[in-house]
Amino acid sequence: MRNSCVTTALIFFLVLAGCSGESQRGTNATSRGTIGVSLMTLTNPFFKVIGDTIADSASTQGYDCIVVGADEDAAKQSAQVKDFIVSGVSAIVLAPYDSRAIGPAIAEATESGIPVFTVDNGCLADDCGVTCHVATDNEMGGRQAGEAILEALDGRGGPIAILDHKVTESCLLRVKGFKETIGQYNKTADNPIKIVSELPSGGNRSTGHRAMKDILQAHGDLVGLFAINDPSALGACAALEEDGKQQQVVVVGFDGQPEGKKAIRAGRIYADPIQFPDRMAEKTVEMIMAHFDGQPVPAKVLIPTEIYRQSDAQSDATIE
Repeated sequence: MRNSCVTTALIFFLVLAGCSGESQRGTNATSRGTIGVSLMTLTNPFFKVIGDTIADSASTQGYDCIVVGADEDAAKQSAQVKDFIVSGVSAIVLAPYDSRAIGPAIAEATESGIPVFTVDNGCLADDCGVTCHVATDNEMGGRQAGEAILEALDGRGGPIAILDHKVTESCLLRVKGFKETIGQYNKTADNPIKIVSELPSGGNRSTGHRAMKDILQAHGDLVGLFAINDPSALGACAALEEDGKQQQVVVVGFDGQPEGKKAIRAGRIYADPIQFPDRMAEKTVEMIMAHFDGQPVPAKVLIPTEIYRQSDAQSDATIE
């Protein structure tokens, strides 16, 4: 009876996912099970790569995959986890929109016997019971972003700003690494760098644009900006160009998305610490399969970042 109920619930959820524009993979008769994936958004190309790669990698292992986007809504993501639980999925993968708010939903899943894996962004709630977290080494990337700002300013110092996103663990780590690099530089610098403003970017262009406008009103002498991802960096670039400040303010982003790489090639963004969503997704599926096979898996797997400058963009054949 339970199997029949689970099958009915799963069919209903798959139909719902299809109707809302979200994706499902597999659903063949010989499937070994289903993996439910909820990412903070599917409109950001970075997360689209993660979702598609998890689905493809899971399929090669004989598993179906439901990939849904939370549309940057913590309540919606928690509801998606509950739907996965009712559907009886074999495992859940999350890129939490809110690193703390997702805690109770993860706890409910683990209490139901469903292993939960996080990718890109982790859970900061106490005792949420994540089996394995696979992510970019965001703190390393933040340090690289700081080094890029220092490289671009070449000893000039001055006021800089940060566009952050404090609801996600990954962005908190990026800013932490960035500040560590700036702090170390300032210990011996003749011309120190001062962080004069930190505003929320929303992780998107429109909020990044508005935040950059506000920063420029208060700090017209700004010389540098670190934005926690490419969409917010691109929004900031647009604001700088509107105010004629694009030559004055060095922008460093984060991600290495196609649009970000194009902006680096064009000189709008100085550099990005780039991350590898496909590698994270493949490693996540690898950890899930190891767990299913009864093997011990590490609590955390970090994928190193690489700095990407204009010289890299000029020789990058993947940029259209």
